[in-house]
Amino acid sequence: MKQLADLDVAHFKMPRPLQHILFWLTVSFIIIMMYSVQTNFMVSLRNNLIFMPIQIAYYYAIAGWLIPKYLFPGRYLKFGCLALGVFVLSVVVTRIVGILFVTPYTIRMMHVTEGDYFEASRRPFLMKLFDLQNMINALKGTNLVIGFVLAIKLFKMWYQRKQATLQAELNALKAQVHPHFLFNTLNNLYALSLNQSAKSPQLILNLSNILRYMLYECNTGEVLLSQEIKMLQQFISLEKLRYEDRLDINFNIYGDTDGKLIAPLLMLPLIENAFKHGAGEQMGDAWININLYVMRDELKLKISNSKAAGANKGAGKTGNIGLQNLRKRLELIYPTTHSLKIMDDHDTFLAVLDVRLNFAPQTPSQITTHEIAYTHS
Repeated sequence: MKQLADLDVAHFKMPRPLQHILFWLTVSFIIIMMYSVQTNFMVSLRNNLIFMPIQIAYYYAIAGWLIPKYLFPGRYLKFGCLALGVFVLSVVVTRIVGILFVTPYTIRMMHVTEGDYFEASRRPFLMKLFDLQNMINALKGTNLVIGFVLAIKLFKMWYQRKQATLQAELNALKAQVHPHFLFNTLNNLYALSLNQSAKSPQLILNLSNILRYMLYECNTGEVLLSQEIKMLQQFISLEKLRYEDRLDINFNIYGDTDGKLIAPLLMLPLIENAFKHGAGEQMGDAWININLYVMRDELKLKISNSKAAGANKGAGKTGNIGLQNLRKRLELIYPTTHSLKIMDDHDTFLAVLDVRLNFAPQTPSQITTHEIAYTHS
């Protein structure tokens, strides 16, 4: 029984809302005890109960809204302006609440009848509101605590984001060489070699180029779009060999791909998904249409494919690890400049990817506006 009790304690995890409640109760207790030295316990308790909701709202506006929505995605100017606005608003609200509720109560409870504090309380409202010394006082105490807590929160969020980035990179490395794809390609190569097919050398060359690209050229954050497209063409050629004449596939490229950069292996999961859940799950004829549009710094990839009528919606469901990893990579690499839409109908699957491209130094590219079609012979 003792072992079971120890096990329960070891696996107990305090609910997140309860963690926050206990944290703010602890902060409030510390502040109350600090200010009790200057006034008395009841005055400090009441004033803290009045001011603390303002500080809590200020904290969550920064930590729960501005930092994740504007700071981490790199929207620094908007973050700075909004953070300054929230800061000024919290100071003004603190002063107003202090003038209307805190100062009168403190004077009454402490029996203050003279002195600077008493005289300052008798001035007009606007003079008290914009008094420099009072503004500075509004920044003390709980604001120092909030600043400290925000620093801890910022470090924690940065660390978690860094860990998520590393994990996404590991997932990308694991997904680079798909065992199923490699196994089928080697099987096809073996069958062709037995028949002494003239296609064997080209298949070996394509496979070698894909593996070289995945292992040695995808270690940077971005690659040339032209290189990525070339790898996709070689991948499609290998997959086409598996299905032969029963698969009709068209790969069309529109726009200028020169000097554009994209995260490596970003489009491959969608194309691989079209083969796996399209022709791979159909007994008869199948088709895949891939259209890639490049408009200045915008890329749009539209992939549609046939699928077995009434088949389970496995291509786009949340359990699809390939698409899950792709969404995570998009959130990390293109947090505010991407869109991925999945439409899974009765007999057709459609994926549309939009991303913002970066520009590379001008380099020659062998890929220009053209169309590539793989059709029945």
